[in-house]
Amino acid sequence: MDMWIRTANGQMSFRVSRQLYSAESEYQTIEVFESPDYGRLLALDGDIIFSSADEFIYNEMVVHVPMAVHPHVEKVLIIGGGDGGVAREFTSYPEIQCIDVVEPDELFVKVSREYFPEAAKSFDDPRVNIIHRDGLRFLRRKQGEYDIIINDSTDPFGHTEGLFTKEFYGSCYRALKEDGIMVYQHGSPFFDEDETAFRAMHRKVYQSFPISRVFQAHIPTCPSGYWMFGFASKKYHPLADFDAARWNARGIRTWYYTTNLHLGAFLLPKYVEELLVEAEVSTEKNR
Repeated sequence: MDMWIRTANGQMSFRVSRQLYSAESEYQTIEVFESPDYGRLLALDGDIIFSSADEFIYNEMVVHVPMAVHPHVEKVLIIGGGDGGVAREFTSYPEIQCIDVVEPDELFVKVSREYFPEAAKSFDDPRVNIIHRDGLRFLRRKQGEYDIIINDSTDPFGHTEGLFTKEFYGSCYRALKEDGIMVYQHGSPFFDEDETAFRAMHRKVYQSFPISRVFQAHIPTCPSGYWMFGFASKKYHPLADFDAARWNARGIRTWYYTTNLHLGAFLLPKYVEELLVEAEVSTEKNR
């Protein structure tokens, strides 16, 4: 018999056939469900984070967008990323020498290995290092070390709240090399309750980086199905420095990302443009 589960904020419901796993870690409640529509669903503290059917969209967009811009990447840092999906996409690039995954929740990594092996297989790559530490504390000791940083944490609440602060973005800036790029999940501006966090996030990054842009993707299991990402850089612009020919020559197989989509992802709806401009104007007034 099919059952329905609702996300903690009640924004979405999912049809599931059974619960495969449920446990409390030191940091969060971890649940895995089987769904006839989405395959396996991962929920943290009652919110669906991703499914086996659509995880490729998020992971491809946060990795291939900056990789198609930055000309020479050797060292990558992923904050969060305990499911392995982001690291998996980076392993497609042979020039990358080191992929540090800073995920404090050891149980989350264990569950991902068991129930989402297609994502977690990246942890078997010798270039991938799993570090079980708090992301912000880890960053405080780093300076000029990484070419790309991905903030793959979940939401600006609970144990990941510190990863959405001005201090965090400033720490990312210092941890990046002089031409480094940071990409982070920017949430969805569609629901009113998410709009405040959306504005605040853009203000903080706009203050911290000389280049700050937002891009989009359609992800069925995200709230409203519409998800945003932030691109923050010390040097490279996501469109002016985008090299489609170089990326296409790699021959990397993707299911969502293309170099045509790269261009379109930065073309935003009017209401999103206005939110971002308002956040930037507010920041300039308070400088």
